Amino acid sequence: MWADAATPQQPQRRVANPADAQGLITDIRATMAALEKILAVETEHVRVGRVSEGLADESRKAELTSTYIRGLEALKANAVALARFAPEGLEILKRDHEAFARVIETNQIVLATARAVSEGLIKGVAEELGRGAQTQGYRPAGAPLTRAPAASPVLVSKTY
Repeated sequence: MWADAATPQQPQRRVANPADAQGLITDIRATMAALEKILAVETEHVRVGRVSEGLADESRKAELTSTYIRGLEALKANAVALARFAPEGLEILKRDHEAFARVIETNQIVLATARAVSEGLIKGVAEELGRGAQTQGYRPAGAPLTRAPAASPVLVSKTY
């Protein structure tokens, strides 16, 4: 069962006048600004190695992301009305969205780098632990053993 199936669908937001158009644009911009702040904090924490602090606000980020997606759906559904009632606001929203996309891209790069570094560390630890378990010796012909045993699995506990 999908997570969204458990929550009832909210009715699509309709734009019928300039006030509705400006309200929708303002709401989307506010959501993007709040998400941008959370992503900036997350990026800075992860960049300096404080991953748990960086990911501490996941529930708020998920809530804002959901609100942002619903706002984009309303934006698409009301594109003609928005272009008619608030063309200037729409242009501002486009510029804000471009800046927001750059923030998301930076965040994704930092998260991918942190993941690669942590995977490298885990692999290095597993290899070091595996070296101690390798058989030391020679084959009957006097040549060193060339086949290394498979690496042992590494268990990482998330509790401190």
